[in-house]
Amino acid sequence: MPRFEIDVDPCDHITADAIGAPGQRVFYLQAHQSARTISIILEKIQLQSLAVGIEQFLAQLAREEEALQDSYSEFNEAQMHIHPPIEPLFRAGEIGLGYDKDRDLLVIVTKEILLEGDDPTEAALIRFWCSRQQAHALARWGAEVVQRGRPLCPQCGQPMEAEGHFCPKKNGHKH
Repeated sequence: MPRFEIDVDPCDHITADAIGAPGQRVFYLQAHQSARTISIILEKIQLQSLAVGIEQFLAQLAREEEALQDSYSEFNEAQMHIHPPIEPLFRAGEIGLGYDKDRDLLVIVTKEILLEGDDPTEAALIRFWCSRQQAHALARWGAEVVQRGRPLCPQCGQPMEAEGHFCPKKNGHKH
């Protein structure tokens, strides 16, 4: 049985953001419901994958359910930043997406990452229920947050550090 299970159903607001200097950022997923705030820690690649996954999921829903209205949504950057308190309940291990057709709500399911030897049935679970418009805004904003990190080396595609970059493609070997 999980340590705890939380349903944020529905989210009044859902967002993601990063805190810290590029290369040392910590990524968060945060939702608000009435007076409570729920935050978890994500890896950068998890946020990037979530943003892409939401976009693909919404596109698939639009193809399968032609009667659905467009889920495109603009976002206000000032509203998309995370807000205190930022007390993450756990670090995400698994993230999944689902859809409740009857309620027209998308669900982001997050499961706690476990240490080796921990019982997998005890992983905490949070379900973030949001509208398709909220999910679309989260995806667009999340993709932007990920892009705000360290610049990528044009040669090798790896992030460059401020104090210098060892590029494997510039190791002196001539092609």
